[in-house]
Amino acid sequence: MSRINPVNIEKLDSKTADVLEAVKNNLGMLPNIFTTFAHSPATLNGYLQLSETLSKGELIGKEREMIAITVAQENQCGYCLSAHAAIGKSEGLNDEDVSLARKASAKLRKDEAIMKFAQEIVRTQGAVSDETLASIREICGSDGVVLEIVSNVVLNLMTNYLNRLAGTEIDFPVVNLDSVA
Repeated sequence: MSRINPVNIEKLDSKTADVLEAVKNNLGMLPNIFTTFAHSPATLNGYLQLSETLSKGELIGKEREMIAITVAQENQCGYCLSAHAAIGKSEGLNDEDVSLARKASAKLRKDEAIMKFAQEIVRTQGAVSDETLASIREICGSDGVVLEIVSNVVLNLMTNYLNRLAGTEIDFPVVNLDSVA
């Protein structure tokens, strides 16, 4: 049940309405997360800008979606888990990839290292061990990629926390948080 309901689009200022229209055109739908975030145009625009910027980084869409799934599962955010399981399919993830990401795992060594690192960032609130940091540097090859992973975790922490707080109604095919295979 929603604790913060989505905004009434007809009552929005034209600038925020235009932003939501662009989201709808880009995704083919207007997910509840965005109409809930629209209560604060600064929050909505901040999320969209960081997401857009990170999409131009070294991590590919598939890796970013796997991070989102790992973080959502770790934070027990049903909305984000369901959303990123669906969106991940458009980035090339299949059901097995989604299932693995929920367990901070992956088929490829680099992807698995990224998922384990993302999970440890969440679990330790960023205080990962020196060994973990050295390992991810070795596997990913640069501190830049390490910082992108952290930034993607933070972006997803934002959506996890806001959706859990708001009780955002899931408008994607529901993925049950408890059914990790």
